[in-house]
Amino acid sequence: MARAHALHILVSTQAEAQDLKKQLAAGKKFGDLARKHSLCPSAKNGGDLGEFGRGQMVPAFDKVVFGKPTLEVHGPVKTKFGWHLIKVLSRA
Repeated sequence: MARAHALHILVSTQAEAQDLKKQLAAGKKFGDLARKHSLCPSAKNGGDLGEFGRGQMVPAFDKVVFGKPTLEVHGPVKTKFGWHLIKVLSRA
């Protein structure tokens, strides 16, 4: 089964996600922004979701994690939980 290790930041609005993406592009650290802004319990770990298999996350999130290049920030991605910025660290 395909596996991935990813970080994410979960926020409630697309506008907030877009603002955070601009901050990342300007050099802010993903983990720092996740700790400060993410609504997910993973925020305390800098947004680190650890390793998970294909199909373990909601479809829109899974599609990005297993279909987009690693080490880039993707999103905003809308799911039932809110808006995500996603950074895939590795995939196997």
